[in-house]
Amino acid sequence: MTYIMTMKTASVAELKKHLSSFLVLAQEGEEIEVLKHNIPIAHVIGIPRGTTNRTRLGCGQHTGRIVGDLTESLLPPDHWNMLRGEL
Repeated sequence: MTYIMTMKTASVAELKKHLSSFLVLAQEGEEIEVLKHNIPIAHVIGIPRGTTNRTRLGCGQHTGRIVGDLTESLLPPDHWNMLRGEL
């Protein structure tokens, strides 16, 4: 028994126009071949769903310290005139 799987293809213009739809297909396991002037230039494949987010919230807690006034300008007042184009 022989199985022939056909890969979906899309031109660059089609991909740009229907990107959301192609991304859904890729997420569902489809592989999309991207063509430019009928020449394959890329493959769009999804990431397996088994991956998890490893971000640990709060892991940087107490690792930094604020020194000074956050509302105070770092530039001296005479520099502001220069930035406005006034000399």
